[in-house]
Amino acid sequence: MKFKQIVLSIAAVGILLVGCNDSKKKEAEAQAQAEELRMEREADSILKLEDEKMARMEDMEANSISARAMGNDNLSTLVSALQTADLTDTFKSKGEYTVFAPTNDAFDKVSKATLDNLMKPENKEKLQSLLKYHVLQGKLPSVDVLAKINNANNKLDVTTLNGEILTLSEKNGKVIIKDAKGNVATVTNVDIDASNGVIHTLDKVLMPKM
Repeated sequence: MKFKQIVLSIAAVGILLVGCNDSKKKEAEAQAQAEELRMEREADSILKLEDEKMARMEDMEANSISARAMGNDNLSTLVSALQTADLTDTFKSKGEYTVFAPTNDAFDKVSKATLDNLMKPENKEKLQSLLKYHVLQGKLPSVDVLAKINNANNKLDVTTLNGEILTLSEKNGKVIIKDAKGNVATVTNVDIDASNGVIHTLDKVLMPKM
């Protein structure tokens, strides 16, 4: 009789242990499924953020200074110069710039020999310097440019990306720019807005000291 009771007790304990193990197994499986679901959601969230980041970058490049210039028939010579100087990507990237962009007519006023010489591979640094002489760090719409000129008593010196100075003034509501060699250019069109700055067109090419 005692033997039978012992056997029954052992069996009961075994059943309890099996039930306990099943419960732990189910709990572990549930935890594993929950963790897998969490990881899937996290991966989806990361992919979504990456897609949004890529979309913003594509939108920025599509509306960048480089893109705006490429879409403007009057700035095709400038675009060609930017490409030759390997500066196109610079003005596609994130940042804020104010570009005083010489039109095709402005470049036509520069001697062909001078332009051809600048376009040569060995003169790439000189071409870069010339183009950067037309660019200011920061976005300055025309209203801000005129306000700064007025605050400077109609003689505003600004430092360009190549480190040299331009002198800005105002005449009859238009911005006048004097370069390092004393040449004077007039802003002809303003506020061509871009994702990384703004473009104002010029009727002459500005010449740095070089």
